[in-house]
Amino acid sequence: MAGVGSRRRCEEFIVAGRVRVDGVVVSELGARVDPSRQRVEFDGRRVQPEPMQTYLADKPRGVLCTSADPEGRPTIVEWAVHAGANPRLRLYSVGRLDYDSEGLILLTNDGELAQRLAHPRHHIEKEYRAWTDRPVTREEIRAMLAGIEDDGERLRALAVLPEKTGARATCRIILGEGRRRHIRRMLEHFGLRVRRLRRIRIGRLTQRDLRGQALRALSAEEVAGLLASAKGATAGTPPPSGN
Repeated sequence: MAGVGSRRRCEEFIVAGRVRVDGVVVSELGARVDPSRQRVEFDGRRVQPEPMQTYLADKPRGVLCTSADPEGRPTIVEWAVHAGANPRLRLYSVGRLDYDSEGLILLTNDGELAQRLAHPRHHIEKEYRAWTDRPVTREEIRAMLAGIEDDGERLRALAVLPEKTGARATCRIILGEGRRRHIRRMLEHFGLRVRRLRRIRIGRLTQRDLRGQALRALSAEEVAGLLASAKGATAGTPPPSGN
């Protein structure tokens, strides 16, 4: 949490005698330290945990949800720094959005929070708007609610709500647990072509919560509300999308 290295790497540093607590070398793994009262040093330099920060972001298309890309494509972390995120924080995304998808995503340096939000038992709802080449039919909606088999996985939606946006066919789709390219695979199963896909809600958070910004730091109260929605959401009863 102080940016020195992975847990395993830090254990190697401790065994090697490179860590001091209050000026005394500590080489015993599992030794307990109170960082609020004691001074921890690595190779003579004081180390302190990063402040925990979570951002709500509006990811554009053409950005990868990863911290680095060997092909040199833009990543969500690079984009976030340009959008105003603290460049000293080791951020990573909570979940994923496809390279060609856009919309709301969470970025954090709080690993425990990310694990809690991503855990399957919480089933935090995520709502999407899909622009397709034709409207979805009632039969297709019923099939998506029941679940379809694709490549050995069962893909299911909690709700599918057809819309009409101008001359284009759209629908809102709510997922409780997302799989790789979940919505695209479901729609393509019925021969629907996805022209655009945008995430418009994560739990209780919607586009309105960005307050006109591309990226905004969430308050502790907002993070607590997000965790509450993850635990208490009722499947298939969507609030207004707020998009």
